[in-house]
Order: sequence, then structure tokens, then C-alpha cells
Amino acid sequence: MVPGLATALAAELVRRADQERSLMRQARDHPAGPWRDALAACRAGNAEALGTIVRRHGWPTVDRVGAPASTAALMILLHAPDLSLQLSCRDLIAQAAADGRCPAVHHAYIADHCAVELGRPQFYGTRVDPVTLRPYPVRLSETVDERRRDVGLGPLDEQLRLLRDDA
Repeated sequence: MVPGLATALAAELVRRADQERSLMRQARDHPAGPWRDALAACRAGNAEALGTIVRRHGWPTVDRVGAPASTAALMILLHAPDLSLQLSCRDLIAQAAADGRCPAVHHAYIADHCAVELGRPQFYGTRVDPVTLRPYPVRLSETVDERRRDVGLGPLDEQLRLLRDDA
């Protein structure tokens, strides 16, 4: 990828993720305002832009766009209203993680997200029900902490304790 193009893509991904984060705060702080519709529109636009980037250039890996932009792309993907985009990118992220071109934890988050959306047990326990603050079902839960450690995540019980402390 041409360095100037990589820099422009990185800036665009970070800008879009920052905009979504700002709208998420507004929607949370002002639930009766227009922010929820604005957030939905932002997420749809971000998904469309990310889909175009991925079709033209592949998944925005750390070696192509840098760590902040690759993480921004993952955040955009996780909030995209398009499961087919998430599924196709999940496979690209899996390959990139296996090749060392993006963090393995990126694959953990999108793999769990897709599993939960498909009604299947997740692998790493990264998705938590916001109402109960309990993880959605986890496949082979007795070994989840080993899988989490392999991708750089702490023990599931620790994550859940931190979530409950913040609630």
C-alpha cells in the first residue's frame, strides 16, 4: 500500500471511531435527544466506509495503518449493523492475527461478537450481557481463561469483577 494512502486511511478510521465514540457519549447522557438516530446513522456510514476499505485494500492491519487505526477499524466493525461484513472481516482478522499483522485479541473480540450474534457460544467470554453483567454462553467454559491468556486477556472472573465495580 502506498504510504500516503495508508496514512489517509488511518486518519479516516480514527476520525470515524472518534466521532462514533462522541455520539455514544451523547446518546448515553441524553437518551431523549436526537443522538440515538445520529449514532445509528454514524454506525451505518462507518460500516459502509469500512466495507469499501476492506474490499479495496484488505483488512486494515497494524503493519499497514498502525495500531490506533487498526483498533479503530475493529471498533467500527464491532458496532456495524451488518453481520455479513462482520463475518467476512472476522476471517480476514483471523488470518492477519495468525500472520502477526494484528493483535490476536482483535480476533477474540470479533469471533465472540459473531458467535453471540449467531446465537452460538462465544470462545473468549468478551461479550457480556449489559443487563445481568454476566457473559453470554461460553464454549468449554472450564478452559476459557487459557484461551483468554493466549490472546492477551486476563481471567474472565477479573473482567467481570471490574465490570461490576464500574456499574
